[in-house]
Amino acid sequence: MKNNFYNKPIENVYSKPYTNSEVSTQILYGEKFKIIFKKKGWLKIKTNFDRYSGFIKNDVFTTSFKPYYKIFSTKSLIYRKTKSNFIETKKYLYFSSEIQNLEYNKNYIRFDKNKWIKKKHLKKINHVEKNYKKILKLFLNTKYLWGGKSVDGIDCSALIQLFFKYNRKFFPRDTKDQVRYCKKKINKIFKDGDIIFWKGHVGLCLSRKKLIHAYGPRKKVLIMPIKKTINLIFKTANLEVKKISSIKRY
Repeated sequence: MKNNFYNKPIENVYSKPYTNSEVSTQILYGEKFKIIFKKKGWLKIKTNFDRYSGFIKNDVFTTSFKPYYKIFSTKSLIYRKTKSNFIETKKYLYFSSEIQNLEYNKNYIRFDKNKWIKKKHLKKINHVEKNYKKILKLFLNTKYLWGGKSVDGIDCSALIQLFFKYNRKFFPRDTKDQVRYCKKKINKIFKDGDIIFWKGHVGLCLSRKKLIHAYGPRKKVLIMPIKKTINLIFKTANLEVKKISSIKRY
């Protein structure tokens, strides 16, 4: 199986090869993946970063790709160039998408055929952002979307995973796999950086008293008191905290 690189801004990855099936995640521009098999206009793929499998529609993808920059804004507008003018399109690249540097012109970088993006939204591909709070807070008030992976819609596990994806570190996509992957914290006193897991849900502590999470019942990413959240999830879903870990351990 040869490597392919996704060359559209964003696309749903489905659990089965039809659009009425569940959206399990999304794939972003520049993500490396392998094709497992083809089926009636669909591809079963496996992503390189988190080894996640699912179905996308068959298309022509890039097989030669050398990422030089990555997006460090929630989303960055794509431009096309006409003579010496840069014209806005209606499409965006999203946070942590990776692009090539095919041409430089003033404050813009060309990453594809007549597709340009502002350089101020970019960081070098090897840039490391250790401030997890800074990254997660980019998504405050983003609407909750099951399987979502961008500022247009995100779920709880993707909110945590994007910190690792930006830094090009492995971290599982789904909460159930994150729980298994993460090491249990022995001390149960909450601190900033602690990851709190419930069955099917996850949040990150910003301090000893506050956490941030993509919370389905409130339909957005928000900051809430830790104890209030624990009590609310138990009251409404009858779920107790399953594990506490720390983002600082990875």
